[in-house]
Amino acid sequence: MTPEQLRASILQYAMEGKLVKQDPNDELASELLKKIEKKRAALTKEGQIKKSKKLPVITDEEKLFDIPDSWEWARVGTLFSVNDRNKADDTLIAGFLPMKNIDDGYSNTYAVNDREWKDIKSGYTHIRQGDIVVAKITPCFQNRKSCVITKLPNGIGAATTEVYALNPIIPEFSKLYIYFFKSQLFIQEGMKKFTGSAGQQRVPRKYVENFVMPLPPLEEQKRIVAKIEKLMPLVDEYAESYNRLQKIDNEFEDKLKQSVLQYAMEGKLVKQNPSDEPASELIKKIENEKAELVKEGKIKKSKKLPAITDDEKPFDIPDSWEWVRLDTVLDVRDGTHDTPKYVKNGIPLITSKNISNGHLDFSNIKYISEKDFTEINKRSNVEKGDIIFAMIGSIGNPVIVDTDRKFGIKNVALLKNINHSLDMNFVLHYLYLLENLWIKNASGAVQKFISLKKIRSSLIPFPPLEEQRRIVEKVEELQSSISNLSK
Repeated sequence: MTPEQLRASILQYAMEGKLVKQDPNDELASELLKKIEKKRAALTKEGQIKKSKKLPVITDEEKLFDIPDSWEWARVGTLFSVNDRNKADDTLIAGFLPMKNIDDGYSNTYAVNDREWKDIKSGYTHIRQGDIVVAKITPCFQNRKSCVITKLPNGIGAATTEVYALNPIIPEFSKLYIYFFKSQLFIQEGMKKFTGSAGQQRVPRKYVENFVMPLPPLEEQKRIVAKIEKLMPLVDEYAESYNRLQKIDNEFEDKLKQSVLQYAMEGKLVKQNPSDEPASELIKKIENEKAELVKEGKIKKSKKLPAITDDEKPFDIPDSWEWVRLDTVLDVRDGTHDTPKYVKNGIPLITSKNISNGHLDFSNIKYISEKDFTEINKRSNVEKGDIIFAMIGSIGNPVIVDTDRKFGIKNVALLKNINHSLDMNFVLHYLYLLENLWIKNASGAVQKFISLKKIRSSLIPFPPLEEQRRIVEKVEELQSSISNLSK
């Protein structure tokens, strides 16, 4: 059970009268309702609250669960007066409550800013000491931005208009009903009543006023509050342990997958086959093919890379393998680092934000003109089967291009196969290991980046082609099994 589920269960038990025992000596909730009616009439006559509209009779269908015989069902508008207005001298110091000062969740904490009454008396929701403030907009409503106002300068203030202020007819109600307004029942039923556009929805006032709540005897309310206040800190402790365990579980899966990759790249995951063509022969073929492509003008001639020293080799590999630099066996390029002019319709421009979880995301894309695309494409013609990954910001996240759709790239590295002499899935898996080293050694203070020069000179262990394919098959089999274990 998650901490959220546990909190929700505690509040649901409280609302159903199952959290504490009933005491036959308590005054019945029916008598409490009579006192509320009498008190409301007196407060209305004194002008302290507005005269309320008559609320509809509660139907059996609205009673969503059974409650004890000593309890009653009541509408929120019966127990509270909603959005009353204050009267005070303009120079009186009052409290102002913006939405950002109300904490999410179950903490019931908030902070007000001291303001002169004249500055906040118009255009805001008025609040008083003892009010319950409930957010009415998304996502604040779902995030349980609600609190009891226990401290206000001179007892009055104002809050953002995006809240309802519920003034209890019986002041003691606030202590219990703040938890009821944070309950799963109140939140979920309210979400069904949302009005407004998808971008900004809100809970209507009518929903809040007409919502049917259980009303326990006042003495039992006190016992319920004491029990909740005893249990919630224990749930917080449980949440800390739960979150630590979740973190360990998540890290375990990642570390296990990393271990599989490390074993694979050390040549320990599958057996070597002496009949495989040695990697050294394959490298010669790639170098010859690359030279031919340079001669034909299809790719640019690379700068000569330094010889690989023993100190650079991070681990031992089988005798049939070779250590090479990425630019030896691949055509390593990058996209533009300039910002072209964006257009409403055109060619998609892929940046780091469009690469995640092994896929390209075209849902939140910017477009460039055909002219700018053609210019970018001169240095970075992306084709299906190429590997691209971010060079700036969130370095890495390599993906194999699996679409024929045209697109340009910005601040993105491009790895192209030479005559299909290399299994690009093998390269992809190695890049998942290599990106950690790149991130660690990245340049830049504000925004980290890895240069094209560093990428080209990075080492990769190079097995025979047939062994590359066996490694890829085994890695994908094991990683799938690891993912299934975590479900």
